[in-house]
Amino acid sequence: MSLFKSASVVSLLTLASRITGLVRELLIASAFGASAMTDAFNVAFRIPNLFRRFFGEGAFSQAFVPVLAATKARHGEAATKVLIDQVASVLTWALAVISVIGVAAAPALVWAMASGLQQNPRGFEAAVVMTRWMFPYIAFMSLVALAAGVLNTWKRFAVPAATPVLLNLCMIAAAWLGAPWFKTLGVEPIYALGGGVLLGGVLQLGVQLLALRKLGLMPHIAVRWNAVRSAWADPGTRSVVSLMGPALLGVSVAHISMLINTQIASRLAVGSVSWITYADRLMEFPTALLGVAMGVVLMPQLAGARAAGDTARYSAMLDWGLRLVVLLAVPCAVALLAFAKPLVAVLYHYGAMTEHDVQQITYALMGWGVGLIGIVAIKVLAPGYYANQDTKTPVRIAIGVLIFTQLLNIGLVPVFAHAALTLSIGIGAMVNAAWLLFGLLRRGSYKPEPGWGIFVLQVIAACALLAVFLMWANSAFAWTQLRSESLKRIGLLALVLIGSGAIYFIALWAAGLKLREFVRR
Repeated sequence: MSLFKSASVVSLLTLASRITGLVRELLIASAFGASAMTDAFNVAFRIPNLFRRFFGEGAFSQAFVPVLAATKARHGEAATKVLIDQVASVLTWALAVISVIGVAAAPALVWAMASGLQQNPRGFEAAVVMTRWMFPYIAFMSLVALAAGVLNTWKRFAVPAATPVLLNLCMIAAAWLGAPWFKTLGVEPIYALGGGVLLGGVLQLGVQLLALRKLGLMPHIAVRWNAVRSAWADPGTRSVVSLMGPALLGVSVAHISMLINTQIASRLAVGSVSWITYADRLMEFPTALLGVAMGVVLMPQLAGARAAGDTARYSAMLDWGLRLVVLLAVPCAVALLAFAKPLVAVLYHYGAMTEHDVQQITYALMGWGVGLIGIVAIKVLAPGYYANQDTKTPVRIAIGVLIFTQLLNIGLVPVFAHAALTLSIGIGAMVNAAWLLFGLLRRGSYKPEPGWGIFVLQVIAACALLAVFLMWANSAFAWTQLRSESLKRIGLLALVLIGSGAIYFIALWAAGLKLREFVRR
């Protein structure tokens, strides 16, 4: 399967995940609005997500996938199966210990994440309870990351890309059915969301393990202490662990920034954490469809090319990935900046969500739009380092960007309040991507292929036409006043988005860009 087809499969399945995710967020927003209790849930959900990214698709995947791909390329599938067993054993036992500690330390974790919640004791207590319910989620999702790494290395991209839908379906059921049931029992309704998260983690792991069993790659988890020690001493495991050290630091740096921003948001106006979270969910649509899909597909392929010594193929894949980023992320960024309010209104302006909430989410979303290109480009550029088993350079860059981002916060938060937090991260992402790109160019790992200049001019010209159309559509309709006519508002949004796609791609064609040749490349 070609890179484009593989990325398309991942993108389409990720689209299904994001659509169900938006339904999930719409139900949560409609049922709970932006309140102290939704702030509590969002903080509680971020804690296991933070640790999941430490031990799951963050540091672990960055270290595990390159070693796995290199082992498969050099030593064959039998040796690779041994590596999978050894790494899975060590990871499982480490996650079990971390889960127990996390449940016990929930009050301290909530305080560290958002001490401002203590202004509302009920909200702080709810955050602690939900953190304890959801903390084991990190164990399930980290093992999901291991299974996904194996499946992606074997070019089985569909199952890992599809399983996030299960989490969304569980949370939809929790918000739609579980919350009213909890209310009749006299239990805080938002607690149902915590149960939905945990069930979603269990189902995702179960589906991926079934896929591994079909390939004959089901991990064998060591139970006896001597076997666990042997797994720890395995050279492949030690290689993964040694690469995880810098990768953990890199992920830590990214989430230290998120932790600081959550602390700041918790001390701003009530609802600030939720406004940023709702904007973040919407921003994840383009980043997941483009950046995550590209990163998932490119990582094992880049690692395989490096292991085989095929530097030309390695550089060509990076070049193709970056061109796809420019082709698709730039118009998405234009849409987030010129058409943010209609997107927020159509997706969130229901039930308990007020027009004021819509405006505040819009400001936060526009901040993300500033850095969307950088956020997506990092998903292509960083695997260029990880595939070479270099996890230290991205960490050094991330530390510099963290300092830069927080300096921006000092100046921007007093002016733009919660929107400054997304704006500073967006600007930081652009700096991060540029830094990563410069490093690959300087070391000669990436050599741009001819035609970049005219390609960029073609995209800019098409985006200029797109921006004019979206600014007109933004002002031509009273998007928030159409709240009672939801079907009309949804229909208008669909027409605008279809029209936007047509204008952009027709403009590219008129400018001379041959999309068919681009796809074939």
